Amino acid sequence: MIPTVLPTYNRAPLSFVSGEGSWLTDDRGRRYLDLGAGIGVNALGHASPALVAALEGQAEKLWHVSNLYRIPQQQALADMLVERTFADTVFFTNSGTEALELAVKMARRHWHQAGQPARTEILTFEGAFHGRSIAAISAAGSDKLTQGFAPLLPGFTQLPFADIEAVRAALGDTTAAILIEPIQGEGGIRPAPDAFLRDLRALCDETGTLLILDEVQCGMGRTGRLFAHEWAGIAPDIMMVAKGIGGGFPLGAVLATESAAAGMGAGSHGSTYGGNPLGCAVGLKVMEIVAEPAFLEQISEKAGFFRQKLEGLVAQHPDVFEEVRGAGLMLGLKCAVANTDLVQAGYDEHVLTVPAADNVVRLLPPLNISKEDIATAIAALDAAASRLRPET
Repeated sequence: MIPTVLPTYNRAPLSFVSGEGSWLTDDRGRRYLDLGAGIGVNALGHASPALVAALEGQAEKLWHVSNLYRIPQQQALADMLVERTFADTVFFTNSGTEALELAVKMARRHWHQAGQPARTEILTFEGAFHGRSIAAISAAGSDKLTQGFAPLLPGFTQLPFADIEAVRAALGDTTAAILIEPIQGEGGIRPAPDAFLRDLRALCDETGTLLILDEVQCGMGRTGRLFAHEWAGIAPDIMMVAKGIGGGFPLGAVLATESAAAGMGAGSHGSTYGGNPLGCAVGLKVMEIVAEPAFLEQISEKAGFFRQKLEGLVAQHPDVFEEVRGAGLMLGLKCAVANTDLVQAGYDEHVLTVPAADNVVRLLPPLNISKEDIATAIAALDAAASRLRPET
């Protein structure tokens, strides 16, 4: 008999009832150090007093009115995002998948508006993950995501990751946009080299092609800059944001330049819940905290400490780990054993991690994790790795 909750996840036998900072407590009173943060969502940890206050303050006033009316919290958050980024305009969604849907529509509408309706193709990259809708899995193209869901949405071409010559060969008269994650998350914490991102930007400028960045997982301070593309010194035309922007409350956004958004007038897109007062009140508080230079500097400092300790861990357990990957507090451990075995061993040591492709375990802790908790995490991962070392 099918469970009452559709069984699309292989859920761990853990049920959490409360959390504080970087820690979760389960229904048996056991505490776990959370290095997954809801898959990079809880940017300020669990039960952040600042976010709780923002949510409660708004909840006592107004929850939902729909986008038929002006929403002051939405306007304020849009203004802040425009002020701090490349963007001229913002549309709010509830998730990264919804942001992908709009990014695709926006790119195609741009060329329709420009009198070139044949420019509909979007170039994407192997190993990508952009969500679970039909458009999102069509963009990614992997068998794991697409099997059994045909027919897929046409208009996407997958290329080898970070291969600029493949991009040059694929660009043509029907190319509308290039879509890429600056750091692949689900794909195994694979950063696109800065030089490659700069080359992409240059190719887009040469051909008029739009550059769409998916910063759903790597954005909102995760790498020590507000958005990961800033390290390469480039700017996209369209960018997808979600996860950390709501600090745990469902919130996403598409940021765009005025030119890229041309054609997206009244009636071209919509959302019942997107940009609601509750979500935007929380998002405003997240932005106020995360976008501060001092906060971003602390992320980089803690990330350097974490990575140094992880490199030592890899050296101590060469039969369990192969390498450390990633940037900032978006790190991955490439495993020599099954990554799911390490995740399970972590449960036994009361530390939570997240598996990814390429046999990688993701480490996506809250951005405000303390150095003390990082030290505790290293000790727990060391103990978990010791459980997996083959007998000699």
